Amino acid sequence: MHMNFAIAPSDPTPIYRQIVEQVRRQIAGGVIGPGKELPSVRAVAQEHAINPMTVSKAYSLLEAEGLLARRRGMGMVVADHPGQSDNAQRQSLLRPSLQAAAQQARQLGLTAQAALAQFEECLKETHQEERQ
Repeated sequence: MHMNFAIAPSDPTPIYRQIVEQVRRQIAGGVIGPGKELPSVRAVAQEHAINPMTVSKAYSLLEAEGLLARRRGMGMVVADHPGQSDNAQRQSLLRPSLQAAAQQARQLGLTAQAALAQFEECLKETHQEERQ
């Protein structure tokens, strides 16, 4: 399985946290399910030119939360019962990103309508990329 991480080195959020949040969202959203293998620490580190310890830290945190499990010969996989992935949990995972985007829109002087139009366009682009 090839899992794409969107790592933003210039983001003030630490890289390991970016990885943790992306995996949480993909599990909560049902994008990756129980038993699904995650890319190796080395593969993620090489692909994004980051320290392997950063990836290892992210995976270890997710394992401690019960979202991931180590499988001999496979590496890290999504745990058999990674917790509830209900709508409220998915929304709570999205909220911090939306709050940051709302603050940026306000600082740029955008109306709510203009910001929502941008968000809808981003969603459409993301869905098109997933289909390719």
